Amino acid sequence: MTSFADLSSPQVAAVLAGERVPVLLLPVGAIEPHGPHAPLGTDPLISQGMCERAAARLEADAQVQVLILPAIPYGVTRFAEGFPGGLHVGEETLHALVVDVCTAAIDQGLTRVVIVNNHFEPAHTATLRRVVNAVESLRGKKVGYLDLVRRRHAQRLTEEFKSGSCHAGRYETSLVLADRPELVDVDTMRELPAIDVDMPAAMREGQAGFVAMGMSQAYCGAPADASAEEGSATFETLTDMLVEAIREAAA
Repeated sequence: MTSFADLSSPQVAAVLAGERVPVLLLPVGAIEPHGPHAPLGTDPLISQGMCERAAARLEADAQVQVLILPAIPYGVTRFAEGFPGGLHVGEETLHALVVDVCTAAIDQGLTRVVIVNNHFEPAHTATLRRVVNAVESLRGKKVGYLDLVRRRHAQRLTEEFKSGSCHAGRYETSLVLADRPELVDVDTMRELPAIDVDMPAAMREGQAGFVAMGMSQAYCGAPADASAEEGSATFETLTDMLVEAIREAAA
């Protein structure tokens, strides 16, 4: 059993008393448009998929016990303004919630928490980085954060991801196809032309929304080239990185 919320209170006490080091994973994302073909919940879906795969890989591990916290699916998502379906929360709302979850776990002895995020709007990722600093300041414990946009992590992912033109494109759509294919409108996906948008460069130039960046249907990259096979391979790489982060937290 890897879902923290499925445990009873005595089972949590047994985890704390056990010989294996408990590591809690906190999946984070945002509810926002991902083109005309992919679900609004693409980001938390990917985070959850990573957590489930890492927990499965370490299920029989002698040193570490992985438990997945209920996901936080809402994030800072101003770039999606103007499209139906985007549910934005402010930086301070997200910060307070994640800090409170992490400190609540730490206060009862569950001191190893790893944040797993797949929503990369700069204000969102900056908020999660602030969470790490805040928790350390408040409790003296270092929260893990698998920050996929850091160069050392990004360079292990696909060419589209590294190009920065990957919102609801081949990279993300492949991951959804690998995990929840029924949520992708494949017929629409196959008809979408590739749109090359260097999102990090556009952000540096002050463009603060999908429309301003030329993403009139809330996607960029090449979703028509997505496949479940690529998604499965990418999940393997993401899981490798998450297992490394879990090992680091446990140490």
